[in-house]
Amino acid sequence: MSLVLICDSLMKRRDRVPVLQDVSLAIPEGARVALLGHNGAGKSTLIKLILGLTPLDSGTISILGARQGSDAARQAVAHLPEAVAFQGALTGRETLRYFAGLAGEDPRQIGHLLDRVGLAEAADRRIATYSKGMRQRLGLAQVLLRRPRLALLDEPTSGLDPISRHDLYAIIDELAAGGTAVLIASHALTELEARTDRIAILSKGRLVADDTLSALSHQAGLPTRMRVRASGSDGADFIARSTGGARINGASVEITCPPGAKMATLRTLSGLGPQVSDIDVVPPGLEDLYRHYSGDLS
Repeated sequence: MSLVLICDSLMKRRDRVPVLQDVSLAIPEGARVALLGHNGAGKSTLIKLILGLTPLDSGTISILGARQGSDAARQAVAHLPEAVAFQGALTGRETLRYFAGLAGEDPRQIGHLLDRVGLAEAADRRIATYSKGMRQRLGLAQVLLRRPRLALLDEPTSGLDPISRHDLYAIIDELAAGGTAVLIASHALTELEARTDRIAILSKGRLVADDTLSALSHQAGLPTRMRVRASGSDGADFIARSTGGARINGASVEITCPPGAKMATLRTLSGLGPQVSDIDVVPPGLEDLYRHYSGDLS
């Protein structure tokens, strides 16, 4: 797959203090990349640099071979900010028609886009009457209007209810399936775990992780947890003694398995016969990986 975005050795300082340090990131067409980091880690700065809204101190950014901020790069990129702002006196339909005119896009697609983001019934209401979630969905319609090669989404689920969140990720999947490279900056780790292809983590201005969830989990060497339900209280004591696990309630035992020990532990449990009623295996999740990689760099 061809690369849509290439960030190479980016450096950005603010008042001589490094905000981003030696950040390199490449996103191919059709990839969904989650950009994670605590407040102040540099996520918003990176997005502003890609958009050409703030200058680099050093390094290079290429969007389909064009320099960030150039006409060619702007044509290829769509951005959904966390705090979407539109003219409140206009309706949703009027707003999209205006942006379609600016972008040279066919206005006949506006009705379909409003329906796609769940705003068909509110299309002719003034935006001043919209909730935050509705304004967010209108912003997503604007992104779809552009049919971008690179979509930068900053906290895209902010203000959305659970159903709208599901619909938004379905739209992101459609964008990626059509070849759009998608960069999603978000704190919603549970949502992103199953909705992205790759995880990039910023910490103190440095890119400390950039790979698939499974590869990062393997690199981190985090343990797998097993929750074993025993047949009775005596069985829980027996399982805890046999496995070195910790009894956590009347009839369950929690076992922490270091990397490479999962299968051996499962074989041990299978040999305990009727003492074991059920087993839940919980591998390291995105929250575990985020805590691991975004820790102290010193």
